[in-house]
Amino acid sequence: MSRSFNPLAPRRALPERTRLIKAWVRDLYGLDEDVVVCLTELACREDGCPDIETIVGIMRPGRKIETLRVNKAIDAVTHCDIEAAAQAQAHTSEDKV
Repeated sequence: MSRSFNPLAPRRALPERTRLIKAWVRDLYGLDEDVVVCLTELACREDGCPDIETIVGIMRPGRKIETLRVNKAIDAVTHCDIEAAAQAQAHTSEDKV
């Protein structure tokens, strides 16, 4: 983690970017409107992890929450990042079966 990064500093809201990422997730998974998709940024204080990580939660009624992790801030997340995170999550789920 860089020493100049302050995880407690306020971050500006990015509603347009957040809506775009949620739309990518909805399209990729074919989600209905009854499925909640949420995004959050988390600061990591462990060595070797990114300063900021974006977590995408997919909350389907009656099912466990699925999470996607992207090792970037929300404003840096791309469509390819979401696709890669979904693919990684799918492989992780297959390993648990």
